[in-house]
Amino acid sequence: MLSLCCVLALLVLSCPEICGTNAGVKVKLTQKGLEYGRQIGVTTLLDQFKTIKVPDFSGSEEVSPIGKVSYSLTGIKVINVGLPQSEVALVPGTGVSLTISNAYINLHGDWRVKYLGIISDSGCFDLVVSELSISTTVTIQSDDTGHPVVSSANCAASAGQASVTFHGGASWLYNLFSSYIDDALRSVLQRKICPLISDAIHNLNPYLKALNVLAKVNQYAEIEYSMVESPVISTSSIDLSLKGEFYNIGEHKEPLFAPTPFSLPPDESNMLYMGISAFTANSAGFVYNNAGALSLRITDDMIPSSSPFRLNTKTFGTFIPQIAKQYPDLMMELLVKAATAPTVTFTPNNLTLQANATITAYAIQPNTTLTTLFNLNVS
Repeated sequence: MLSLCCVLALLVLSCPEICGTNAGVKVKLTQKGLEYGRQIGVTTLLDQFKTIKVPDFSGSEEVSPIGKVSYSLTGIKVINVGLPQSEVALVPGTGVSLTISNAYINLHGDWRVKYLGIISDSGCFDLVVSELSISTTVTIQSDDTGHPVVSSANCAASAGQASVTFHGGASWLYNLFSSYIDDALRSVLQRKICPLISDAIHNLNPYLKALNVLAKVNQYAEIEYSMVESPVISTSSIDLSLKGEFYNIGEHKEPLFAPTPFSLPPDESNMLYMGISAFTANSAGFVYNNAGALSLRITDDMIPSSSPFRLNTKTFGTFIPQIAKQYPDLMMELLVKAATAPTVTFTPNNLTLQANATITAYAIQPNTTLTTLFNLNVS
C-alpha cells in the first residue's frame, strides 16, 4: 500500500496556456499492478506494527480474602506480528482500500503486585492477540501547489481474542490478571492501530512534496513528467496523466504545438500500461533541434564491411562522374543535419516521421582536410 502511494508521488505543473491540460504521457496501473504494490506495502506495515508502543498499566483491585492488591504492568513490547491475509481494492474517485484479516500480535512484558501492605510478587507475561482485522482507505488528493497528498480515512480495527500466559509469581495471582490483561491490552491495541496506520501514510507526504519531476536526459535535454491533473481512479485502474515534455537544459521554452487528447486501450490484463503521444516525441525533436544536436557524421567505417557500397569518390563517381575525375581514390564523409525539427504523427498501426535535412558530402584529403563536394536538401 505504501509503495503504491509512492507511485502517485508526481507534482502538478502550472504552465502557460499553450500547454493546456492534455497529457503527453499516460500511465495506467491496473488491479494486477495494485496487487504487486500490496505485497510490498504489507511488508512495510509489518515493520510499522512492530513499533507500536503500549503504555504501562497500574491500579488496584479488591481480591477476597486478602483485600486490596496493587498491580503494575510495564515494559510491554511487540515481539512479533503476522498479517497472513490482506486485500486491496480501488475506491472510485477516492483512492485505495486495504483490508487485513486474521492478523495476530505477540507481546511481552513484566508484572508486579503488592498486597497486605508489605508482600510483593513479580514476573513476566506473554500476550497473543489474534483474529485481528483492519480496514482503511488511502485517499489521494492534490494540495494547493499541485503536489499529491495521501491520508488514511475510514479506518477500523478490532481484536477478536487475547490470551495471556504468566511466568513467575504465585498461581493464584494469575486469575486476577488474566481477564484484565485480556481486555485492557486488546482495547489499547485497537486504539493504537489506526493512528499508527494514519501516521505511516501521513509521513509519506514530506517525501511526495520533495519529489523531483524534472529528470536530466543528457547534456542537451531534460524531461518533465509532472501530472497535469489528479489521478482518475475507477473500479479497475488508476490512470495518471503526465506532462511528458522535453526541455532544453535550464531553458523551458514552449513549442508552438500543444498536446492533443488521447487514451489508453481498455485492456487491463497486464499490471502497467504506458502511452506516449506524438507531443512528447515532437517536443524532443524541438529541443534537440534547438540545441543543434540533430546532426550526424557518416564515415565509411560505419558501413558494414559486406556492403558493396563504399563511402569513397569511386562509388559516388558512378552517379557524379566529376567527383571521381577531380578527386580520384579518396574516402568521403557525409554530414547529415536537420534543417527543421522533425515531426512525428501517430495513426492506428502507423508512425510517420517527417524530417527536412541537408546532406553535405566531403572528400577526405591525404592531409585529412575536408573538401566540399556537394550539398543536398532532403525531405
